[in-house]
Amino acid sequence: MGQGSGGQEAGGVSGKGVPDSAQVVIVGGGIIGCSTAYHLARAGVRDVVLLERHKLTSGTSFHAAGLVGQLRSSANITRLLKYSVELYGRLQAETGQATGFKQNGGLRLACNAERMTEIRRQATTAHSFGLEMHLLGPKEAQDLWPVMEIDDLVGAAYLPTDGQANPSDLTQALAKGARMEGVRIVEGVSVTAVKTARGRVTGVVTDAGEIACESLVNCAGQWAPGIGALAGVAVPLSSMQHQYLVTEKVEGVAPDLPTLRDPDGLIYFKEDVGGLVMGGYERRPLPWAERGIPEGFVFSLLDWNYDQFEPLMESALHRVPRLAEVGVRQFINGPESFTPDGNFILGEAPGLGGFFVGAGFNAFGIAAAGGAGWALAEWVARGEAPMDLAAVDIRRFGQPHRSADWVRARTVEATGKHYTMAWPHEEHESGRPARVSPLYGRLKAAGAVFGEKLGWERPNWFAREGEAAADVYSYGRQNWFEAVGEEHRAVRERVGIFDQSSFAKFLLVGRDAAAALSWICAGEVAREVGRVTYTQLCNRRGGIECDLTVARLAEDRFYIVTGTGAATRDFEWIRRNIPDGQDAHLIDVTSAWAVLTVMGPRARDLLAEVSAADLSNAAFPFASCREIAIGGAPVRALRVTYEGELGWELHLPSETAAAVYDRLVAAGEGFGLANCGYRAIESLRLEKGYRAWGSDITSDDTPLEAGLGFAVKLKSNTPFLGREALLGQREAGLKKRLACFTVDDPAVVLLGRETLYRDGERVGYLASAGWGYTVAKSIGYGYVRQPGPFDRAFLEGGSYELEVAGERVACELHLQPLYDPTNERVKA
Repeated sequence: MGQGSGGQEAGGVSGKGVPDSAQVVIVGGGIIGCSTAYHLARAGVRDVVLLERHKLTSGTSFHAAGLVGQLRSSANITRLLKYSVELYGRLQAETGQATGFKQNGGLRLACNAERMTEIRRQATTAHSFGLEMHLLGPKEAQDLWPVMEIDDLVGAAYLPTDGQANPSDLTQALAKGARMEGVRIVEGVSVTAVKTARGRVTGVVTDAGEIACESLVNCAGQWAPGIGALAGVAVPLSSMQHQYLVTEKVEGVAPDLPTLRDPDGLIYFKEDVGGLVMGGYERRPLPWAERGIPEGFVFSLLDWNYDQFEPLMESALHRVPRLAEVGVRQFINGPESFTPDGNFILGEAPGLGGFFVGAGFNAFGIAAAGGAGWALAEWVARGEAPMDLAAVDIRRFGQPHRSADWVRARTVEATGKHYTMAWPHEEHESGRPARVSPLYGRLKAAGAVFGEKLGWERPNWFAREGEAAADVYSYGRQNWFEAVGEEHRAVRERVGIFDQSSFAKFLLVGRDAAAALSWICAGEVAREVGRVTYTQLCNRRGGIECDLTVARLAEDRFYIVTGTGAATRDFEWIRRNIPDGQDAHLIDVTSAWAVLTVMGPRARDLLAEVSAADLSNAAFPFASCREIAIGGAPVRALRVTYEGELGWELHLPSETAAAVYDRLVAAGEGFGLANCGYRAIESLRLEKGYRAWGSDITSDDTPLEAGLGFAVKLKSNTPFLGREALLGQREAGLKKRLACFTVDDPAVVLLGRETLYRDGERVGYLASAGWGYTVAKSIGYGYVRQPGPFDRAFLEGGSYELEVAGERVACELHLQPLYDPTNERVKA
């Protein structure tokens, strides 16, 4: 690893100070670029060059509002924002550069009962993540923020460790800290091309010369899609207009006034030299630069849009009436980059090694920059994410996100929801439908209410006769609760059919396919032809990067099935971890194959009506794959389950899906066949204890911690990625363990993130939760955590409670599946 001071001793330097080589080149001199440079240097990567086309902060950082909040729905993203606060608190002393940071706390208001429920649940989430958050009454909130009216307040929440900063000063402090560690920062240089070879970045071309590099980090803000396009990498973000104003001094505004968010009014405030900064997020925000960002747009703002801002101004005058008596020092309309899901973008781009992205910060870039810069720097320096960052990982995107029009439409919708209620199970509406299975029309006619994932339309539930086929959101039992219960019972008692065509499906082919998968998979996949293996794919720490099913079709051919949302991530993980020199080639065949899942105690009887294949246990045992025929259509049948019942996944050519579905439906009348959706799957899998990747299991969790040790080939001497870490963990003992918890009171709605207590001490939180219709209880799964190793006796020896929306409720721990713990029904 290069340790020179900016690489100038290793090669030549242009007239603008551009070296001819560097280990890492960062593009973009905003706060995230400077933070990444600072943290790379702190991580020991000193051969770093940061290129800025004009001056530091000249893009969007200079006009950011500068609120520094911390709480997000992801524990690790909250952790990054907490790190930002810690960093900003010490940065001025470390560098001598003022930052304008002050930890004056943050208030969040509730003006109606449902918003108060949301805030109560947010407070519980904060406690789950180790963040201090207090619930207040209206008068208590006014005591902290005396210039506001509280006539319509129901309550508020207060985070004492939130704060605010001066974005330009903070960026300059990070830049100074980076320079102090040897980073070269070059202003006035534009990147014009990205050089690649054999699937990796090899350098950048600038208007001041070429720079050879091992890694390129795209921190170009709203210009990031253009830098990505130079390398063939899609960076899904759009520029959106964001307006705020700065007032003259307001009587009663003290320097330590907390930041204030009034989401029901769609507005926020912060103190500024005795006055107030006030801005907000309209329900119908305005995109910008739809045909590209104008040349020379530096330190630039947009024209003030009075009509657009008027509703926000009305909200502000209602909350702070004395605003009508003070002047306005400045009106600011500055474009910022937003993403289709409201989360920022980090990580190494799929398909191009060494190309990293840190962009799309959705108006909380100042709050996120410290932690995001640290995480991105660790990713670049170590070759993998330092923790589970799936919520912001660029690999969460897929096919629709390569379309600028689709991204813009979804981003407008997501930005418009910035301050609206964050309902459980809420679906986006824009850009739909984008990807549909061959059964879309049939299922819609049958009452399907669709959700969307990675562009795919997927039935969430089916409206019964006389019911509206639409979601009605609330924090209580939603309108689909009873309909999903009927689907659940159909699977438990009769037979259900699910359209799961959106599953990601890959082929791994080649002479060394078995050897490659044996290295990548923690489970034993190199088994006889016709066997199906459920397995995890682990990182070097033993954490679960992927969770999927592998069917061996031939000696040199494997069929891999994984979740819809994991399509890009899992494909990239497998591709990148095929050992060098091995003859193994990964092919995405998702669109070629539809999937019909038939589950329930009558599943065998139904399939026997439409196929001549022998479906007996002897001929077709659990965890096996056979080629069968249904009505002349070839079907790859996998006897597996995620619902905890006898059943098969039927993988068939997409062009045959409609005919096979019709045949199954016709034959199913005699068996009580029901169309079923993904919400029933969630309820069914919770009862059976099947893990969900992204919640119950992540790259921070090992199979041993998740209770999946049975799926790992530790007893064999076969090497695999992550094996040494798992052996070490087994020897040292576990410090966390996934367990099931149930609540008897049917009025308690568990959604996930509820805080878990053992004997009165906080030990974790629920990763996923829902209702089990067979057991008639709320069910949650969460990790019990302790500083040192513990055993089963410790788990079973405690008394457990959950904090739900600020209230403690008793819960019961379970270490076995609630339903069919011996798998008798699965293997019937």
